[in-house]
Amino acid sequence: MLYDLFNYLDSLDIPGAGMFSYVSFRALSSLILSLIISMVAGEYFIKFMRRRNHIEAARDASIDPYGVQKKGVPSMGGVVIVAAVLMPALLLGKLDNVYMLLLIATITFFGIIGFLDDKIKLGGNKDGLAPRWKMLSQLVFGVCVGLTLWLSPDAVVRENVEREIGQKTEVYHKSEARKSTVTTLPFVKSNNIDYYEVFGFIKDGKTKRACGWILFVLVTTFVIAAVSNGANLNDGMDGMCAGNSAIIGVTLGILAYVSGHIQFASYLNVMYIPGSGEVLVFLCAFVGALVGFLWYNAYPAKVFMGDTGSLAIGGVIAVTAIIIHKELLLPILCGIFLMESLSVMLQVAYAKKGNARGEKWRVFKRAPFHDHYRHKMEDGVKYIIKRPHGLLFESMITTRFWIVTILLAAITIITLKIR
Repeated sequence: MLYDLFNYLDSLDIPGAGMFSYVSFRALSSLILSLIISMVAGEYFIKFMRRRNHIEAARDASIDPYGVQKKGVPSMGGVVIVAAVLMPALLLGKLDNVYMLLLIATITFFGIIGFLDDKIKLGGNKDGLAPRWKMLSQLVFGVCVGLTLWLSPDAVVRENVEREIGQKTEVYHKSEARKSTVTTLPFVKSNNIDYYEVFGFIKDGKTKRACGWILFVLVTTFVIAAVSNGANLNDGMDGMCAGNSAIIGVTLGILAYVSGHIQFASYLNVMYIPGSGEVLVFLCAFVGALVGFLWYNAYPAKVFMGDTGSLAIGGVIAVTAIIIHKELLLPILCGIFLMESLSVMLQVAYAKKGNARGEKWRVFKRAPFHDHYRHKMEDGVKYIIKRPHGLLFESMITTRFWIVTILLAAITIITLKIR
């Protein structure tokens, strides 16, 4: 909204109005605004939830191994995160940009699903929204995102055109803007792969490209469901999900800025995505909201984000990566989320195998993976991974996970040059 207003004022030669035409100015303004909103609104939200006795029943009985109890802490703090992202995005973003609209729809949709889940939990049903409805909503939204990027005339890319100069390869211009299912593939020479190449056995070019788009929609759906659930599982310790997601958001912001800047895209030999610069404005609001939320969510937490926050966070990360054609980098960048999901699946599968033999088998002391470090081994249970034998402080576990995410973020960016 403010973008259109200041664009009009700039046409009238009002001094200073032209600053809003710069993505960098609007992005940093978005970061500052969301940070302030999150910090200010967080305090009022905590007081409001305590007055209404809206606390997460499932955590009333949870006791820190070192004696720090978490009773009376309100949940559903993701409402603050969603609001702190949406307000700057609506004020400072270009609302005719398909990528901005997709991200606004994403955080709103997943925020609503998470809100319903938290509301049911606060009503006394600790299981919340039935998993099948949660999964169905994620899959349906994933299909909608894939189809939007397929059908929108504004969702295009311009790939690099290279030429050989002696023994060197040089990028000398970008191709014409076109619809494409190309995506970045780490550690390969060309750094890109098109989904339709999977169907090389199909001779008809039109049919092959149609199959490529169908595969793209399916991958999009899977990525959105996987990352949103991974973020949800990671939200088990104070500051864990918010901190990891802020680091991931910064990394995606760097990739989005490079992809939306034709000179940087040429220099780094990555595809140029016209209009993707607006993604940076949204991501700055996203990171600012998460950092502001950490003011109250860091150990010991005064508020939990709940599914309202974790599902919305995962949805935004997944859709952003898909928009900038970097979804195949997510297993590296979101390695912590991936490990959390895999730990649960391994734990369940191994436990079932043990139950079939009448024994108690576990891979970890507890799952998701972060819980492994703050629980003791039980008598009569066979564990694959027993270390560490002692217990770690929750704040230490969270900080170490942040450090691992920073390392993974650095590796993700380096993959652009390692081929």
